[in-house]
Amino acid sequence: MIKEEEVYKIGKFHRPHGIKGELLFTFTDAIFDKVEGGYLVCSMDGILVPFFIKAYRFRSDTTALIKLEDVDSEEKARLFTNAEVFFPKKFIDEKASPEIVSWNHFTGFRVKDITHGDLGKVTGVDDTTINVLFKIEKDRKEILLPAHEKFILKIDQKKRWLTVQIPEGLLE
Repeated sequence: MIKEEEVYKIGKFHRPHGIKGELLFTFTDAIFDKVEGGYLVCSMDGILVPFFIKAYRFRSDTTALIKLEDVDSEEKARLFTNAEVFFPKKFIDEKASPEIVSWNHFTGFRVKDITHGDLGKVTGVDDTTINVLFKIEKDRKEILLPAHEKFILKIDQKKRWLTVQIPEGLLE
């Protein structure tokens, strides 16, 4: 059984496209095209279920048409309408940089600053502005930290830690 902490959200299926089972997919992260994984995970009736990708083609930088194995009709594809889509974290390379990995991947990671120590746990990502921000919670307080690769010194995928060096005065 796939657990929530083993995946991170990369998008959502919308409606079927055509009659052969293709699905319109809106994504926030094209990681499925950047690393070898072979499958996506969908939330179906509250359960995370893996589905192997048979083929896909991009329509824009945020949408694609995806064909899943054994989904070969419009009726079968309709079952995926509005399903959230996740990517397994285990396929992400230990050396992957934030340029490759979605900022959303770091949800659940603890953040440690080399000066200030443990800053808390990443609870989400705010990408509504030009500067993407990590939402970090510690002791019921929220810290907004710029999600920028120049601040990240080390990524520990196994222990789920980010070691950062944030500019002086940013926490005040």
